[in-house]
Amino acid sequence: MLELIADAFPALKAMRHEMHRHPELSLEEEWTAAFVADRLRELGIEVHTGIGGHSVVGVIHGSGPGPSVALRADMDALAIHEQSGLPYASKTTGKMHACGHDGHTAILIGAATHLARTRQFRGTVYLFFQPAEERYGGAQMMIDDGLLARFPAERIFGLHNWPGLRAGAVVVHDGPVMAGTGEFEVTFTARGGHAAMPHLTGDPILAGGHFVTGVQQIAARAIDPLSASVVTIGSFQGGIAQNIIPTKTVLTGTFRAFSLDTLKLIQRRLEEIVGSAAAIAGAQGNIRFDDGLCPPVVNTRAEGKLIRDVAAELFGESELESLPPTMAGDDFGVFLQHLPGAYIWIGNGETGEGAGLHQPGYDFNDDILVRGASLLAATAERALA
Repeated sequence: MLELIADAFPALKAMRHEMHRHPELSLEEEWTAAFVADRLRELGIEVHTGIGGHSVVGVIHGSGPGPSVALRADMDALAIHEQSGLPYASKTTGKMHACGHDGHTAILIGAATHLARTRQFRGTVYLFFQPAEERYGGAQMMIDDGLLARFPAERIFGLHNWPGLRAGAVVVHDGPVMAGTGEFEVTFTARGGHAAMPHLTGDPILAGGHFVTGVQQIAARAIDPLSASVVTIGSFQGGIAQNIIPTKTVLTGTFRAFSLDTLKLIQRRLEEIVGSAAAIAGAQGNIRFDDGLCPPVVNTRAEGKLIRDVAAELFGESELESLPPTMAGDDFGVFLQHLPGAYIWIGNGETGEGAGLHQPGYDFNDDILVRGASLLAATAERALA
């Protein structure tokens, strides 16, 4: 299989570079979806589009009836100005593939190339090319639009490149892989006034300060010490001069944990802290949560063992590594709320300063395209055996 897919490497590399030149943000993936759909049609694969946004679903039937399995890749880019200096760098100012979704998409096209040509399996392989992973919950949008009713996969598998991990090495977690996430925006308002007369108005900056302090107590005092969690304030905006109490401050942040129950507890505590901070400072407070809660990515045991065994057979036991899970999030966890499956990491190699995930100097390592495609294709074949 490695040799067969290696023959497609030049084409996969060229596709990856073309997608890298044309990054599209979440909900904007029109060009990318059309590009992927065209490549699948060239392979003779049945194609469906527009399910929950700019998605593409490929359907590959095997040599006869049997079970079904899904393979997933994400397609969207990030609002980051690329500073890689690559000859195929982004042509769009302020947008780039800084997380490797162009590579994930090329990998899945590579797996599809092998599966469509050989069809050495019984049953059906569904290819889920997902939009809006970085924002807006593209996985949930696809499911809400009837994805699993129309394409009833029984298992699902996917992968993510991992900078800093030896190129081509594979990590398969037992259980949690990536955290569930939530995002929030807090607004404090008051009348505002002169800095010398604070008694005549509430103070939204003071409210914001109490909120930041209160948030630090969530993980320290509200969460079981054995349950990992984090709450981070990413922005605090308010005020225009040193001697004016402003009328409004706005804070934004994110919270992460490895269980939905913990995420819901954090959400409740944030609401309570907003009210308390506002009351202390004589202000009014409001909190808004973005896009609901994204569940954690938690591998199911049987599917994790399956893809681990396949990786060991393809690449050798020495290519299996072990790493702790991360507080970074991925909405692959939404699929795992409905289907058993596994999400694995494949090493992207060492990275320099400013070249990690979500950084302006990041680039996907083309040398892992064949390994990633081989692993997904072989996993699908094993799942349908």
